[in-house]
Amino acid sequence: MDSRTLGSPGLNVSALGLGCMGMSFAYASAPEERSIATIHRATELGVTLLDTANVYGPETNERLVGRAIADRRERVVLATKFGNAYDEEDRAVDGRADYVRRSCEASLERLGVDHIDLYYQHRVDPDVPIEETVGAMAELVEQGKVRYLGLSEAAPETIRRAHATHPITALQTEYSLWSRDPEEEILPTVRELGIGFVAYSPLGRGFLTGRFESPDDFEEGDWRRTNPRFQGENFERNLELVERVRGLADARGVSAGQLALAWVLHRGDDIVPIPGTTRPERLEENIGALDVRLDDEEIARLDAIAPAGVAAGDRYPEPMMQRLNL
Repeated sequence: MDSRTLGSPGLNVSALGLGCMGMSFAYASAPEERSIATIHRATELGVTLLDTANVYGPETNERLVGRAIADRRERVVLATKFGNAYDEEDRAVDGRADYVRRSCEASLERLGVDHIDLYYQHRVDPDVPIEETVGAMAELVEQGKVRYLGLSEAAPETIRRAHATHPITALQTEYSLWSRDPEEEILPTVRELGIGFVAYSPLGRGFLTGRFESPDDFEEGDWRRTNPRFQGENFERNLELVERVRGLADARGVSAGQLALAWVLHRGDDIVPIPGTTRPERLEENIGALDVRLDDEEIARLDAIAPAGVAAGDRYPEPMMQRLNL
């Protein structure tokens, strides 16, 4: 397994991580034993970066990950998040210092560990100065409860202010062939500051694998049924994009998902994608993307197939879109 370094503080991780959210949140439920087997297979194959959050479940995903790594903690770079205030009635997002501290303590207990390797603010609280939030996160570093700090879906100016308060190791946001927004401002900002970039949903929430041909392919309760990109005419237009990607993948003798992941991996050595899966065989397929080398012509063809803004529909429903890039 190749490795990459996140940020100037130097957090070394596998070139491909594993997003654990879908094991117990948002998508169709998966048997816990299969999810744990997937995490175990990931560590056997050299995947070190595991990504979860307190809101996934809520809380159940952290517990699942904690059980899975109990006998292999030293082989894992454990990332989790706080900030989506699922446990409060009057706030959707909370960045207050006391909430940061309470969230960390609860995550440590659920994960069954004495420290978190990479601790993210999941969403920026527009009502709390970022200096207060990151200041509280920095205290956790001083106390040895957290090693490195991260932000998710933060705007360039917020990233700068946060980084001035305490070094930020990683910025996490959605990035894939159909979500190229970070290229305009976010990637230039983090590269200027020496911050690593973690790409979540690098397979377009599974859509870029080509496995879905109709909205009916999603089970009842699957969050994607409410996502604008998976509805009506948007679905059909986006399916055309997938077909073009699959055509190029077939010509290379790889899967559409592997080609999509290879494209993200080729965007820079400071980018670490964290595709999610609940199946060991899908995990192995994703890891196979590390062996897919793209030449300049292939990259140009993919860029032409999937230019910035190509996807039909917003990447979240409107209420959730309002919490991005703050």
